[in-house]
Amino acid sequence: MIKDLLPHIESELQRQIARLDQPRMGQFHDMLTYHMGWTGEGAGPEATGKRIRPLMVLLVSAACGSDWRSALPAAAAVELVHNFSLVHDDIEDNSDKRRGRTTVWKKWGIPQGTNSGDGLFVLSNLAIMDLEKNHPAPIVLKAATILHQACLDLTRGQFLDISYEKRDDLIVEDYWSMISGKTGALLAACCHIGALLGGADEGRQEAYRSFGRHLGLAFQVQDDILGIWGDEALTGKSTASDLLEGKKSLPVLYGLEKNGKFAARWSKGPIQPGEVRELARVLETESARSASQAAARRETDVALASLQEADPQGEAGESLKTLADKLLNRGA
Repeated sequence: MIKDLLPHIESELQRQIARLDQPRMGQFHDMLTYHMGWTGEGAGPEATGKRIRPLMVLLVSAACGSDWRSALPAAAAVELVHNFSLVHDDIEDNSDKRRGRTTVWKKWGIPQGTNSGDGLFVLSNLAIMDLEKNHPAPIVLKAATILHQACLDLTRGQFLDISYEKRDDLIVEDYWSMISGKTGALLAACCHIGALLGGADEGRQEAYRSFGRHLGLAFQVQDDILGIWGDEALTGKSTASDLLEGKKSLPVLYGLEKNGKFAARWSKGPIQPGEVRELARVLETESARSASQAAARRETDVALASLQEADPQGEAGESLKTLADKLLNRGA
């Protein structure tokens, strides 16, 4: 079912972004289609990403017994929010690559890159309002409120992430506050909106929301583990980058709380490339890897228990379970 949904998601996203395909807006439109992975050098499936968030909206809606087509505007809205956050993240992190391609701000400059992110955000707001074609106004209003709250949570998470870069007094609890906003909030909103549009009662809506939130938390913890000990051939990401960048990931915070050999070296300044392998070994010896894996398992268990409570039905329900299993079992 996932393969069947993806072309419809792309078509709806293109329809929404076509609002900018107007006289004198050609380059603006090009910036957005480039970032979305449809145009320019390297365009294609690798550049578009997996579209996990819109898939969640449509699969949850269908698993509640609704026609997923009526939820397409919401699916586009959450993916546009996600991409707005990526464009701004790239600027804030000074990242010149995204999915192997030059980032928008690096290609067109920071002012135009910022405006491109703003454009994606506004388009997400317009997209969610297109739900009025198939849903009553109170449902559309609630869906929009859920999405806007998630956007606010995203900015909270990003604020914490940026502010943490200059702090040396962080504890593990600080990490959960940050990723709840950066990773958990939007996935929670995707599942909540899908359940709302699918006609689920409030109890099932909450179960789906909980599933999405804890799915996001588990996914991020796994990402942190893979960022230090993953197989680069499988992840496509250097296992040196997180330590070299001084990222305060969950394993790092566990290592700092241990106040052992890793913490002593971390306090002396930036990690050098030649030290990465040994420090990863030290972190593992000091139980940072096993503690992080245990945290990932806890979040996974809560996510799966919430999904079971939501009781997804039919082919969409099976596809949702398959997608969740794939996201929650990445060898971390």
